[in-house]
Amino acid sequence: MQARLSTMFQSLTVRNYRLFATGQLIKLLGVWMMYIAQDWLVLDLSGNSATALGVVTALQFTPVLLLTLLSGRLADRYDKRVLLFVANTFWTVLALGMSVLVLTGLAQLWHVFAFALLLGVANAVETPVRQSFVSELVGVSLLPNALSLNAAVFNSARIIGPAIAGVAIALFDVGPVFLITAVSSIAPLVNVVRMRTSELYRDALPPRDERAEARVIDGLRYVWHRSDLLLPMVVMSVIGMSLFNFQLTLAALAKTVFHTGAASFGLFTTALAVGALGGALAGTGRRSRPSVWLVLGAAIACASFGTLVGLAQAYWLVTALLVPTGFFMVFFAQAANQRVQLGVDAAFRGRVMALWVLVFLGTNPVGAPVIGWVAETFGAGAAIWIGALISLVTALLALAWQLRRSGARLRFRVLPMPRFYVTQTES
Repeated sequence: MQARLSTMFQSLTVRNYRLFATGQLIKLLGVWMMYIAQDWLVLDLSGNSATALGVVTALQFTPVLLLTLLSGRLADRYDKRVLLFVANTFWTVLALGMSVLVLTGLAQLWHVFAFALLLGVANAVETPVRQSFVSELVGVSLLPNALSLNAAVFNSARIIGPAIAGVAIALFDVGPVFLITAVSSIAPLVNVVRMRTSELYRDALPPRDERAEARVIDGLRYVWHRSDLLLPMVVMSVIGMSLFNFQLTLAALAKTVFHTGAASFGLFTTALAVGALGGALAGTGRRSRPSVWLVLGAAIACASFGTLVGLAQAYWLVTALLVPTGFFMVFFAQAANQRVQLGVDAAFRGRVMALWVLVFLGTNPVGAPVIGWVAETFGAGAAIWIGALISLVTALLALAWQLRRSGARLRFRVLPMPRFYVTQTES
C-alpha cells in the first residue's frame, strides 16, 4: 500500500508541480462553490427556467469555442507561466465584481449572463495554457501521473465545493459563496510567482520570427493527419456536447423533478464527483500512453451509466448511479487526454491541447441550450438519457471503425472473470 501511494502521488515530489496543484485545489474549491451558487441564482432570478440555465452555460463556454485555438497559439509562442498569471488575475477581478453585485442585492439576470461570458474569456485563455504547462512542471516521464493528479485535484474540489455550497446557500444565501470564490482565486496567483523558473522542464523560447510561425492552421492540419489523435477528439466532442452537461441537468433534476433544495443538488453533484475522483485516481499509476481500446471502452461505460441515470425514477437510485457515471466520465476523459498529450510533438502541444479544450469544453455552447430546452420540454431525466444514448451510439460507431481499420476482433470471455478483450487477426 505504501508503494502504491508513493507511486500515486509521485508528481507531488516536484516543488513546482506541488505549488501548481495546491493553488489549483484552493481556487477550484471556490469555483465549484460559485458554480452551484450561480446556477441557484439563475433559477431564482428566472423563475426556475432550465432554458435560462442553458443560456448561462452557453455564454460561459462560447468564448472557449471562439478563442481557445488562438490561446493555444499563444501557449506555443510565449511564456506559459506569465500567461497563467494574467488569466488568473482577470478571473480574480471578475469574481470580486460579481460578489459585490450579489452581496449588495443588485444582481440581475443579465449581470449573471455577462459574468458567465467574461468568465468564459478567462477560461478560454487559461485552460489550454494550463493543460500544456503541466509537461513543463514535471517532464514527460511523470506526465501521465501529473495529468491524473490534476483530475484528482479537480474532482476533490468538485466533491467538497458543492457540499459546502449547498450548506452555505441554505444558511447564508448565495452572496458569501461568490465572495469565497473571489478570495480563493488569489492562491494560484501567489503560487505561480513562487515557482522556480530554473526548475521548469522547457527549452528556451525560440526567436520571435520562429514563434510567429506557430499558426493555428498548422495545428489543425497536424491533428487531421493523425487518426490516433483525431478519434478521441471526435468522440469527446460528441460526448462533451450531449452528455457532459450535468451542471445544467442535475440542477434541473433536483429542483423540477424531485422538488428538492440546494443541499440535494449539492448531493447529486457530490455523488458524481466521488465517482470522478475514483476515476482520476485509477489512472495515477499509468506510465505509458493509454490504448485506443481503453479510451473507447471507458466511453461506452460512461454513456451506458449516463443512460441509466436519466431513466432512474427514484432519488436514491439517481444518487447511486451518479457514482459509477462519474468514475467512467473522468476515466474516459483522462485516458483520452493522456492519449493525446503523450502522442503529440512538443512544438505542437499548445495548439493541440487548445483543440482538445475546444472539443472538451467548447461544444457546450452548442449542446447546452438544446439540452436545456429538452429538459424544460420533456423533463430533466429525458435530457440526460437522450444525451447519453447519443454518446453511446457514437462510442460504438468509433469502436466499429477502429476494429475495421486495425483488423482486430472484439471477443468476450466468461472465465476466470467476464470481460471483453481485443485480438489482432492474423494476416
